Amino acid sequence: MTDKDVLYEDNHLIAINKRAGDIVQVDDTGDESLDEKVKKYIAKKYNKPNGAFLGVVHRLDRPVSGVIMFAKTSKALERMNALFKGREIHKTYLAVVRNRPVPESGNLVHWLIKNPQKNVTKPYDHEVPGSLRSELNYRLIGELNGYYLIEVDPITGRPHQIRVQLSTLGCPIVGDNKYGYPRGSLKKSICLHARRIQFIHPIKKEPVDIYAKLPKDGFWDKFEPLAAI
Repeated sequence: MTDKDVLYEDNHLIAINKRAGDIVQVDDTGDESLDEKVKKYIAKKYNKPNGAFLGVVHRLDRPVSGVIMFAKTSKALERMNALFKGREIHKTYLAVVRNRPVPESGNLVHWLIKNPQKNVTKPYDHEVPGSLRSELNYRLIGELNGYYLIEVDPITGRPHQIRVQLSTLGCPIVGDNKYGYPRGSLKKSICLHARRIQFIHPIKKEPVDIYAKLPKDGFWDKFEPLAAI
């Protein structure tokens, strides 16, 4: 965790460009979590021997990269939670798939049920008991060497939502063998990147617009010109 990983920081919030493979909060793997790394970074940077407060505002799946927000104060955490709950935060993702989406842009609505034991989400095209309504908009941005770059704007935020909904379109994300791609990545990553987050700052009441460059891994970064903002 270095200064280069920080996309935005003020007295209230900090945004990190998460690496694929990092887990946001501690789980039963015992691996060091991203929130612990950020806490250590803040404590060292601001010389806080007793540690630093850090609130997890939202999450990204472990194999996903990109911008993720944390709150540095309890006040900011409470207000950011309210913004997420009120759907006042706009997030944009980029995904690489092997199949051209048909149609090339559209709106997807499903009802999802997550199996926590298997860590897999199942989609339904109608409401079923225990399901959560999930909606996103998508559009094809371009093609490169037989791969297709898709921009996704999730309207809801459900576990594995983008991964499973694109799979229902016949477009599993590259490397995501959990949802239909023929093989997984040796780097334990998938080609899904949280590109951008936009909101009104809960304390300063100013527009915030943060975006994260694609990972430099010899594959993802080739799509950066297509995805230029």
